[in-house]
Amino acid sequence: MLLDLPIVGFFIILAASLLLFGEMLVKARGLFGLIGIGLIAVYFSYYLTLENFFWLCLLYLAGIVLILLDAKLINHGFAALIGIAMMMAALAIPAPSLLYGVLVGMGLLVGLCLSFLFLKVFPARDLWAKLTLRDRLTSELGYNSINEGYRQLVGKQGVTVTPFRPIGTVNIDEKPYSAITEGRWLKPEVSVVVTAVDGTRIVVKQKDDSARITSDA
Repeated sequence: MLLDLPIVGFFIILAASLLLFGEMLVKARGLFGLIGIGLIAVYFSYYLTLENFFWLCLLYLAGIVLILLDAKLINHGFAALIGIAMMMAALAIPAPSLLYGVLVGMGLLVGLCLSFLFLKVFPARDLWAKLTLRDRLTSELGYNSINEGYRQLVGKQGVTVTPFRPIGTVNIDEKPYSAITEGRWLKPEVSVVVTAVDGTRIVVKQKDDSARITSDA
């Protein structure tokens, strides 16, 4: 069968990882996830045995959970790295050879990296609503003062306090604010500019990418 060839395994896992991670990043209505799961199921059904099926599938799923937890709650990157390593191990362990195992591990990493290209084509998935307080606060609900205060931040410069993946804390006028980037990860101590405000949702970009943005005040 074609799956006996290491290069075929590489491309199967690359495509599966590309679609699964893409499903986490953008709004694909579940299509990417279904196809990705289907490809992973083909790989696992071909190489897993009754003895290792349960714990290797559990290892793979636990890796995905760690990545999501890191992105939404922890924001340090360490848990995500552990999750990626767990997924790679779950794919490589049942591989029939060392070369095959290395290639499927590389396929996962390449698919992960390429999945960020989906952000240039599809709208980003709103995984961060609870952390960024992305509520639709309207004047009818009595939130005028909050909206006005935040709208005055548009065009102002600040410095990131925590890593942005893609949410974090930024200092603006010596005050901390929860903010979000448009899918871009930033390090601490990076100069940013506020590009938009929606209720209490503050959107920022790296200063170098926002040189043309001026204050609306």
